[in-house]
Amino acid sequence: MERLRHDDPSRLGPYLTLARLDADSFDGGAVPERRYLARTADGERTVLLCAPLPDAAAPAAWAMEAELASRLSVPRFLRPASQGSEAGLPWYAVPYAPVLPLPAALAAHGGPLPEDLVRRLGAELAAGLAAAHARGQAHAGVSPAAVLIGAAGPLLGCFGAVRSAAPGGPPGLDPGCLAPELRSGGRPEPLGDVFALGAVLAYAASGHTVPEQSELPPGLRRLLASCLARDPADRPSAPQVLHALSTTGPARTPAPAAAPAAAPAATVLDEQAPPPLPGRVVAALAAQSSELLASELPAAPPARPAPQKVH
Repeated sequence: MERLRHDDPSRLGPYLTLARLDADSFDGGAVPERRYLARTADGERTVLLCAPLPDAAAPAAWAMEAELASRLSVPRFLRPASQGSEAGLPWYAVPYAPVLPLPAALAAHGGPLPEDLVRRLGAELAAGLAAAHARGQAHAGVSPAAVLIGAAGPLLGCFGAVRSAAPGGPPGLDPGCLAPELRSGGRPEPLGDVFALGAVLAYAASGHTVPEQSELPPGLRRLLASCLARDPADRPSAPQVLHALSTTGPARTPAPAAAPAAAPAATVLDEQAPPPLPGRVVAALAAQSSELLASELPAAPPARPAPQKVH
């Protein structure tokens, strides 16, 4: 949790903003939207509240992407539960559960995440992307800041950040996550999501979206290199990435995608619990929850002085 700034809204729709989810800056790029922890005035509902950046070029396009996301039922995609507009500023809200943006999770852990956790998180995200791609829909906003880490596994937010941005790319999206075809003005496609996923996993494993090969765990180097191929035809599909990450032992380099991805087959992920998080990350999630609870409590009235006897 971060303190609100002077330019943050105090209220959006029925929600009072309590704190920012994201720090002002971190190693991993800024965030392509504003995200707040908020609650209703009666204290009954606590939410993660999202809105476009103050200098967003197309708030209406951002709102359209939020509407599309609310109609998608895709595993691991953050799904808006309600949305609206306040003084021309669109917003959407999802029920609150303690989550840390991936950069905050690395900061809490004190560095890159363990390889087995990176593989499991990557498999969960690849499964979600595979399900979306099977419907002909690209996420178009995958980045370290878009990945929210919680006890129930990762979620992907910032849906459609590339589609709703002005020419030149969305502010706040790490340039290392933009596939070459997007940087040159191409349309978001599923294999662009695969490139961005490769950059996210590289970040989780090294602390950088564009690391040196030597900074990556040996078991992930070939797979991530294939995801980050400049030519989309040389990248694997999301189901192939899922399969490579779900196998035991070193990750294998899947063959490049040759045809539109089909819906992913059942994998070992289907009946397993979310990956155990490092202790410091769990502690940071608990701290966020307790701080939010404390912020919702009314201030205690000042103690009354003890009556004085008059002689």
